[in-house]
Amino acid sequence: MDNKKLSNSYWIKIVIVFTLGWIAIYATRTILNPIMTNIQTEFAINAAQLGLISSLFFLGYTVTQIPSGFLGDKFGRKKMIIPAFIGFGILAIISGQMTAFYMFLTMWFLTGTFQGVFYGPQYGLSSEAIPQKRLTIGSAIINSGMAIGMSAGYWISSVTVQEMDMSWRTPFWIMGVIVIVIGIIMWVVVKEHPPGYKAPTTVSGEPEKLKVSSLFKNRNLLLAFITIFCSIYGFFVILTWLPYYLETARGISGTSVAFVSSLVPWASIPGMLFFGWLSDKLGKQRPVLLVMVPLAFLSTISIVLFEQMWVLYVALIVYGIVGKLSTNPVLIAVVANNAPRVGLATSFGIYNFIGMSASILAPYITGFITDTTGNLDMGFYLAGALLVIGIIAVFFIDESGYKKVEHIEKVK
Repeated sequence: MDNKKLSNSYWIKIVIVFTLGWIAIYATRTILNPIMTNIQTEFAINAAQLGLISSLFFLGYTVTQIPSGFLGDKFGRKKMIIPAFIGFGILAIISGQMTAFYMFLTMWFLTGTFQGVFYGPQYGLSSEAIPQKRLTIGSAIINSGMAIGMSAGYWISSVTVQEMDMSWRTPFWIMGVIVIVIGIIMWVVVKEHPPGYKAPTTVSGEPEKLKVSSLFKNRNLLLAFITIFCSIYGFFVILTWLPYYLETARGISGTSVAFVSSLVPWASIPGMLFFGWLSDKLGKQRPVLLVMVPLAFLSTISIVLFEQMWVLYVALIVYGIVGKLSTNPVLIAVVANNAPRVGLATSFGIYNFIGMSASILAPYITGFITDTTGNLDMGFYLAGALLVIGIIAVFFIDESGYKKVEHIEKVK
């Protein structure tokens, strides 16, 4: 983190623009969820095929994680994310115009592919620009864009389609235009390196080179990879199937679905900011994660374990506070503290590739379980079981060699 003190106010601009980026990404994803029943009726498909829509989207998103991170480190991270970001906005518009199910699947898969380029290069750029003392809280602010976007996507679809009786295709137009505008803003603001950046070198003075194999020999990185997989699986069970569950199992419909579903993202904003601040204050992430992940497990299974509506509301709020959206910036700090400076984008690409592999599996497996059992309960219990594995992984993270950063750079 030698370049942190040279970043000055640039890191604030980076945080703002990347927060807007994640708002756009998550809003585009979640416009799909409140209109799943409309899409199911339009194309006459079953629950497994409905889950396949999200699974293929995240297959496309996931396969680009490692290549985009590696190519970003090699040729320029800004060169990777700007064209891809604008491209996914265009593809989102095209996806919403498809009249055949398999053409819709194909275009939505490509939308996910273009979205997938963003993660590794983005967190590589932000981790390089944000001062180390503010790394977790800065990442948490960026991460809050996911929560805001998730809620915004629910509301855009619920209001336009359910309340205003517009076509289910309308939200795809709305989000596509917004994404393109944000992509242009990003192109203007983002630089490849923060002001005063100095490239990492070896002891001999040669430019440091990345050895990808070394990433898999780092214990803490491997444990972070396992934890994010378990966390994301549960998150995408909730993200993909919660609106459907609320309609079919709890009898909630219309904007009420958007309101209840939005409890998770809105609760996550104070959660991620608080736990991000706490992690930075402690100078360690393991103690914080050992509180968050067990609570995420309890809240996930409570969604379907109890019939009382107030328990459902409390479970969703608690999950929002401690779940994937809030856990992610803390795990990002684990990766940033253990990854080589020269390979930040690659490290984050691998981290998100492994994590987002769960996003491919979760929607389809949960849909298959629903078709087999007749309800969604076992899908949520499976998500809870994986979080138990995540708890075990966090327990073995070793932070004994960490040095707490006391100095805070002044923002100019």
